[in-house]
Amino acid sequence: MKAVSHSTPENLQVLYQDNHLIAVNKRPGDIVQGDKTGDTPLSDVVKAYLKKKYNKPGEVFLGVIHRLDRPTSGIVVFARTSKALARMNALFKSKEVEKTYWALVRNPPPADSGTLIHWLERNPGQNKSYAHDRESSTRKKAILSYRISKALQRYFLLEIKLETGRHHQIRAQLTALGCPIKGDLKYGYPRSNTDGSIHLHARQVEFIHPVKLTPIKITASPPEEVLWAACSDLKE
Repeated sequence: MKAVSHSTPENLQVLYQDNHLIAVNKRPGDIVQGDKTGDTPLSDVVKAYLKKKYNKPGEVFLGVIHRLDRPTSGIVVFARTSKALARMNALFKSKEVEKTYWALVRNPPPADSGTLIHWLERNPGQNKSYAHDRESSTRKKAILSYRISKALQRYFLLEIKLETGRHHQIRAQLTALGCPIKGDLKYGYPRSNTDGSIHLHARQVEFIHPVKLTPIKITASPPEEVLWAACSDLKE
């Protein structure tokens, strides 16, 4: 398996930064917060970056607002103050953050665009969610909309808007549609990517700044990789 390039304080891809927030472009393989693997989380990398950049003494405050799955890439927004953390948490909870993702799939969806509504049931032992058509007390409603953004020679680029933020939501819902994401063995794609990534990328976020109250739009280019490069005319 090809070596994975992790984010470090030296190679961190900073997309947006002010006194209240910092947004970075997560590499596939980065974990957002610490877990049982003991690998250095992206939150610690960002802290080290800020400490060095601003020559800060002592501990650097950094609030984790949201997460991305380890094999995915794209935008992660962190809070630099407790005020920004509380207000961003409120924005996410009230669905006032618009999130756009890109996903590459081999199988085309049944329609060029549409809205998917499922009820997701999480299996903690498998670290996996299953999409169902019927509601139950153990399931959470999941909604996303998609459109085919580009047809490549063997794959389709889907642009996805999330209305809810459930565990592995896009991965589970696309699999239920018959369109598992390229490289996503856990959700039914037949082969893994050589670096352990999947072709799912958090492309864009839009929200009102929690302190400045100005509109913020942050966009992240996908990893430098052959298939993502084939979508290069859509990058900016």
